[in-house]
Amino acid sequence: MKIAAKQFALHGFHDTKISAIVEEANVTQPTFYLYFKSKDAIFQELVDLFKAKLHTRVEQSRLASGIETAGLLQRIANNIALIFQLFQENEQVARIGFFLSEDAVEIKGQMAKKIEANLAAEVENGYFHANVDLSIVASAIVGVIGQLTLTKLWAGLKTPDELSQEVTRLFLYGLIREQ
Repeated sequence: MKIAAKQFALHGFHDTKISAIVEEANVTQPTFYLYFKSKDAIFQELVDLFKAKLHTRVEQSRLASGIETAGLLQRIANNIALIFQLFQENEQVARIGFFLSEDAVEIKGQMAKKIEANLAAEVENGYFHANVDLSIVASAIVGVIGQLTLTKLWAGLKTPDELSQEVTRLFLYGLIREQ
């Protein structure tokens, strides 16, 4: 699976050949077909694997009730860092699932809906004010995570923790200079 993910991430779906996967994996094509029906099947399995991991991370990022205001910023940053860590630890699969696959738009949409549901619960818990369109905030978070993953995380310019701190400060405090 790792070798297939690497090949798909490097060459895209259409330019990846089963022969290249089996050669690098040091197995025969008949062996490959014992485990996977087709190139489509292994690609879809990789996408589904990433989607499940991402869903779990986003699900776990919902803030529980009763968190002290003083610890709120760090708790949010830690949750965002876990999502960036998923992208860092699973770069090839994340490239496939979040950027290359036909399911990428759907995966991002599902992520945004889950973040929106988390935010709605967090508004109910009194962490955030209710006078903002949570669907826009959720979509913006997904976009920021995607763009920063490509330009900063995978480029080795920032760590998951550094990115999560910046994103958290941006979304919670904006660009206005403190008075």
